[in-house]
Amino acid sequence: MSIRLKVILPYLILTVVVAMIGVYVVTRLVANNLSDRLTNQLLEAGHVVSDSFVRQESDQVETARSIAFYEGVAQAVSEKDKEAAFKLVGPAFVGLGGAENLILISPDGTELLHLIVNSNGELQRVDEVTGASRSPIVAPFLANRRADEAPRRALGANLANNEVYYYTGLPISNNGNFSGVVMVGTSIRNILPYLKSITLADLIIYSGNGQAIATTMGAGDAATLGQLSISEYEYKQLLSAGDFVFGSNFELDGRKYRLLRGPLEVGNDRIGVFAVVLPLDFVLQSGEESRTAYIQLFAVVMLIVIAVGFVISRLITRPLYSLVNTSQAIAGGDLDQRTGIRSKDEIGELAVTFDDMTGKLQDRTRELEQINERLRKIDRTKTNFIQISAHELRTPLTLIMGYSQMLEQDTQADPELLKLAKGILEGSERMTDIVESMLDVSRIDSKSLVLRKTSIQMDLLIKKVKKSFLEALEERKIKLDTSGLGELPPLLADPELIQKVFYHLIMNAIKFTPDGGSIKVLGKYLNGNMPPQVEVTVADTGVGIDPASTHLIFEKFGQTGEVLLHSSGKTKFKGGGPGLGLAIARGIIEAHGGRIWAESPGYNEKTFPGSKFTINLPVDEATEEKP
Repeated sequence: MSIRLKVILPYLILTVVVAMIGVYVVTRLVANNLSDRLTNQLLEAGHVVSDSFVRQESDQVETARSIAFYEGVAQAVSEKDKEAAFKLVGPAFVGLGGAENLILISPDGTELLHLIVNSNGELQRVDEVTGASRSPIVAPFLANRRADEAPRRALGANLANNEVYYYTGLPISNNGNFSGVVMVGTSIRNILPYLKSITLADLIIYSGNGQAIATTMGAGDAATLGQLSISEYEYKQLLSAGDFVFGSNFELDGRKYRLLRGPLEVGNDRIGVFAVVLPLDFVLQSGEESRTAYIQLFAVVMLIVIAVGFVISRLITRPLYSLVNTSQAIAGGDLDQRTGIRSKDEIGELAVTFDDMTGKLQDRTRELEQINERLRKIDRTKTNFIQISAHELRTPLTLIMGYSQMLEQDTQADPELLKLAKGILEGSERMTDIVESMLDVSRIDSKSLVLRKTSIQMDLLIKKVKKSFLEALEERKIKLDTSGLGELPPLLADPELIQKVFYHLIMNAIKFTPDGGSIKVLGKYLNGNMPPQVEVTVADTGVGIDPASTHLIFEKFGQTGEVLLHSSGKTKFKGGGPGLGLAIARGIIEAHGGRIWAESPGYNEKTFPGSKFTINLPVDEATEEKP
């Protein structure tokens, strides 16, 4: 988004918001007053419904207590005497508090007596078992077996006639002992018309899964109840709500309604969810003329705002565009560019500061270029020195080695002189290795490393390298094992250079692994990669490497720890060296198109966490074979 649009857009949005608020206030004021009246009426109806259920519960508790305290009822129920219980309760039940359903349950959960008052006012006795003892208001009584427990309430369907009842249950006491449970219920179908007459609103009752189970709306049939149902999630949210919750407007049989839902709470029990419903017919749509006038005014004001914003944006954005263009030129490397802005405002101060910063950046860049050029010359000089020194040292070292070998032959009879001759020969051989390493580094730096590729088998190559260190491994009691190398396909590589890589890696592993440690060389064929690769890992149980130094060790002369504390000898524990081996290994592997890296938990000379060097080399398709 351009800055010009960013300047205009806030004014435009503000104009739209103000105009919409004006239209809303003028055109909706009357309708909102009527809507508020509708809302208040819904709230009042909801409170009336809640209070009516509380009064209904009081009547049912009184009825239940009257039955529970009838003389002989507690004994008949505890003894499961159905006929005695019926003779005591049946004649009086119809006239007690308008209840329509009575169920007596013995202490062991037997449904002892089940009476229903039908629509004609006649008393019916239900002989079948309806599972009332497993209802949520009976099961706790049977489990607790307390005669003084408070009443419980619930909404439930009676399986005998499929009617939904509002039930109240309480324990039957016989001299303070639990003797059973009495349930008294009133049909919701008969409660709702009464509630509608006193609230002047339609009602809906919901069951535990959100299904509407009773309503005063429409025909009250299954189709209507299905249309009025809510989801189980909404039901649970409403059941735990602290107050009434407004639902969305809806349409039923071509008429629009608004409803208010809330939890049906009696005492401390929330037994369900109900809704009160009122039509929207009297919420009027008004203010059409005012709306038209405001829309016209809004259009005019919006055009004015756009024009003013365009003028202001040009005053602001013109110098900013100059700043942007200059910064882009500088980012592209043209440090001679300047903004040329000289205004006396904040943008002018920013431009002056920017130009000053660019000038300082130009000076620092020149200084850095000069320093870099000096560093490049020093690096070239160092490389030349290494190359010249190595070449110059090779000739005298060859002479020393030759004379040392002659001395070794001539002093076989003199152990003292033989020892001195062998010492000279070993020293010259080690010096020759260092000179060869210096020459390898110079070839890698000058990119003159020549690869003489041929097909090689990795297992044979590692065996050859291992043979070079048999004496050191035996002396240091270090175990070197290999695994998976024989299954690797042939590689097209320079055998001499690859052997040199593993020579340096295994020598380092021996040097930094304590006596009695172990080294493993593991091979793996990565056939899923493109192109296929061979992965060889050299893992040791040595002192490890600080993770911060895993890249440093591949640089020329890069070593970890205090170099002066290293012991002498190329395979002694923490033996010394010029720090060229890993640099040579990386140069050779990269010249073959591969990759080498190091991993280690850290450096510790007590716990010996070890380190792992991994090499990936591509397998040429022409040499690739099935293992």
